[in-house]
Amino acid sequence: MRSKMNPKNPGLALLDKRIDELGLRREIEEEIAQISLEHKSPVKRYILTGTPGCGKTSILRSLELAGYAVIEEAATDIIALRHAQGIAEPWKNPTFIDDITNLQKHRQMRIADVSGVQFYDRSPLCTYALAAWLNFPISKTLAAEMARIEKAQIFQKQVFFIENLGFCAPTAARKITFEDSLKFEKVHEETYRSFGYECIRIAPRDLSTRVEQITRYVSAAD
Repeated sequence: MRSKMNPKNPGLALLDKRIDELGLRREIEEEIAQISLEHKSPVKRYILTGTPGCGKTSILRSLELAGYAVIEEAATDIIALRHAQGIAEPWKNPTFIDDITNLQKHRQMRIADVSGVQFYDRSPLCTYALAAWLNFPISKTLAAEMARIEKAQIFQKQVFFIENLGFCAPTAARKITFEDSLKFEKVHEETYRSFGYECIRIAPRDLSTRVEQITRYVSAAD
């Protein structure tokens, strides 16, 4: 695994170092050895990412109505759950990152054998970017999951990067200024590129045009 995890991509090299710091290498190798043939099944998993308020959710709803399998964002659901439990700012607790990571993994593995095209509302790479944004160290849980998705080639290396709309409307789960959202957007793009992913930019156009750009790309890739 070490030879596979020390590539040209700086993100993977840093992750490899973190895995050694946490003493996770053997544990990860054992889990990888037990992975089913999910990554060999006829399924293509595409990630949609971008800064908060970029219109990602509307695109995903349109894709879902068009018949594609859509996997929901984990962070928003974790925030909603913690709010219901009376925790006003769950993102201040380092376990927030692990909660997101575990839910993302659970949702991905739950439909691992479903063939066809799947669209994911964010991924563990977004969680990695979020940890960096919040100044949290990369946890054992996140490091192990990042290694798993890389080794098993869970996701397509082409990521749909949804560009910002020029504003960011606040919600219960989205408490960020537009200025900070642009910085957050940059962190996401840098994270994906550092792990060897190609960011396919989806410009801020009308919804149908954005959806068509994505579906056209996916159809051409088949």
